[in-house]
Amino acid sequence: MNRKHVVDWLAAYEQVWRTPGTDALVTLFTEDASYQQGPYWTPVVGLPAISRMWEEQRKGPDEVFRMTSEIVAVEGDTAVSRQEVRYGDPVDQEYRDLWIMRFADDGRCRSFEEWPFWPGQQPANPPKGS
Repeated sequence: MNRKHVVDWLAAYEQVWRTPGTDALVTLFTEDASYQQGPYWTPVVGLPAISRMWEEQRKGPDEVFRMTSEIVAVEGDTAVSRQEVRYGDPVDQEYRDLWIMRFADDGRCRSFEEWPFWPGQQPANPPKGS
């Protein structure tokens, strides 16, 4: 695994999100991949389940959004990236997200974990000065 592969995979992820249907997910994820949408969420396991989740989560291939990515680390089969996604025009929803991806030997993702954050999300008792 190297940074170029991760950059290419992230670009393909965005392209597949913008493409009608979910047939292209097979190019991104292994058949038995797990996809965890938050650190405490139950993982969605297997390509058919990931396909159903994608169709339920997105508004459709014409959904207006802008996504930027920054690779934080690549080590062995694991990569971490920081994403920023802004939905709508004008923007009506935005996220900053950390993605932890573990790749199979064939370059597809076998484990995907998101750590999403959105504006206004703070601890119940933020430290003074926050």
